Amino acid sequence: MRVHTEAVQFKADQKLIDYIQKKLNKMDQYFDRIIEANVTLKLENSGQVKDKIAEVRLTVPGEVLFAKETNKSFEASVDNATDALRRQLMKYKEKIKA
Repeated sequence: MRVHTEAVQFKADQKLIDYIQKKLNKMDQYFDRIIEANVTLKLENSGQVKDKIAEVRLTVPGEVLFAKETNKSFEASVDNATDALRRQLMKYKEKIKA
């Protein structure tokens, strides 16, 4: 699976990119035909706190799965997004089996 990471209006450090790569590579345990993953990282200025937004788009045969999560850190946002995508992958897998 190819993982494309894009940081909007800032430069993501290598440690964060490696973390995202590792988390998304674990998705292969649930479904082995994932074509690619596109990750978009954004900063949102809302009042005093800068929220971190992670948008993850997984391309699987015949479908595109998407999750968008906001949290105080990119790691937590990516964790929540991968959890949501894991549930979507399970539903997708059940649908194609039926």
